[in-house]
Amino acid sequence: MLLLNRCQSTKYKRNEVLLMKLWGGRFTKETDQLVHNFNASISFDQKFYKQDILGSIAHVTMLEKQGILTTDERDQIIAGCKGILEDIENGTLAITEEHEDIHSFVEANLIERIGEPGKKLHTGRSRNDQVALDMKLFTRDEIVAINDLLKELLVTIHNIMKAHTTTYMPGFTHLQKAQPVTLAHHFGAYFEMFRRDRSRLRDIYDRMNYCPLGAGALAGTTYPLDREETASFLNFDGPTLNSMDSVSDRDYLIELLSAMSMIMMHLSRFCEEIIVWNSNEYQFVEIDDSYSTGSSIMPQKKNPDIAELVRGKTGRVYGALLSLLTTMKGLPLAYNKDMQEDKELTFDAIDTVKGCLSLFTGMIATMRFHTEHMEASAKNGFTNATDAADYLVNHGVPFRDAHGIIGQLVLTCIEKDISLDELPLSEYKKISPVFEEDIYEAISMKTCVDRRNTIGAPGEQAIKQVIAMNETYLKES
Repeated sequence: MLLLNRCQSTKYKRNEVLLMKLWGGRFTKETDQLVHNFNASISFDQKFYKQDILGSIAHVTMLEKQGILTTDERDQIIAGCKGILEDIENGTLAITEEHEDIHSFVEANLIERIGEPGKKLHTGRSRNDQVALDMKLFTRDEIVAINDLLKELLVTIHNIMKAHTTTYMPGFTHLQKAQPVTLAHHFGAYFEMFRRDRSRLRDIYDRMNYCPLGAGALAGTTYPLDREETASFLNFDGPTLNSMDSVSDRDYLIELLSAMSMIMMHLSRFCEEIIVWNSNEYQFVEIDDSYSTGSSIMPQKKNPDIAELVRGKTGRVYGALLSLLTTMKGLPLAYNKDMQEDKELTFDAIDTVKGCLSLFTGMIATMRFHTEHMEASAKNGFTNATDAADYLVNHGVPFRDAHGIIGQLVLTCIEKDISLDELPLSEYKKISPVFEEDIYEAISMKTCVDRRNTIGAPGEQAIKQVIAMNETYLKES
């Protein structure tokens, strides 16, 4: 008798497992546990439980308007969905992994709470268009979050620019000191990069903002769905126009991963410079203790770990982009299970980018600038050599001749271990009698920078014009 009870119990549990799956009716055997684990996505797609529930509420609201559900059924389902959402968020309902995916979890809990009406939740819907909707809703929210973090970074850069319009430093080409610029001008270059990043995110948002719900598995549905109503409810610009594309499109994720790769590339370039500037050799900046670490063996060390990690995590985001491109490249229409691989890597890339943006912003906001070292480096690197050549040109010397004269003067300075500013006028005159006392004013850092006042140049007038334009942009965006 005991053996019989055990067999009956096992049979009941097996049937229960089959019923928990949204596709169990066709099958007579329960799924092998390894197959279930390999196939399941709830360990990661639980991340968009909120979007799944919101999509379900929109769906049943539309079903009632179309007369497919009664008002009472709609109200029960919505109340049940809201209760599930509240319980998940307050911690009284745990998302468990015996369910295959978040859709199964929500539906099973809904049926448990409200009974028969809960079984109507999936009317006119497939998991294919459901997951496409959930991922779009989630991605859309994350684009807004990343955009907000980029704005915080831009505000921080903007404030540094305003404070350093006359902080002189060397500009580089080939990692060689080239011409003098200002710290405001240097940071302004990154302002432009991150502003373009925000523009790319906005483009992706606009292009992806069409609702796939109602596409069904791949060929729509025979139910009289009002897809425009559902799209409007969820703040989409309209429904998608091809049901096959609706469930198999991952372009927007590839675009987002590409845009995030660009963000990380810009962060990585910035980090590389900060790491160099923070070195003992440069001493341009000092990273705050709260964003630095030390050495376990060398007590004098203060390491730029955050900048290095941001630089390192760039490859992680690049990898996600390449992975999804590789996954999608050979898939026939319409939905294929391969597409499940879009989630973990996208979620990880989003979390990585958000974390890096937040930490990087905090790092540069608290960073101390050694302005005297910057200016000294510009002088000692002969960044004013071009302006010295221009001085000769303005006194009638052909540029090619002027170029050669200044080259000789630089060699003299290198031999004497001094800058052009420190070279006596007599040495200037030995090489060219054209030089007069006013050469020192012509090659001062202030003169070199301030004479460059075309829009986009580092001169104080030009940079203040750009700062004013940035101010307007930040207020309006």
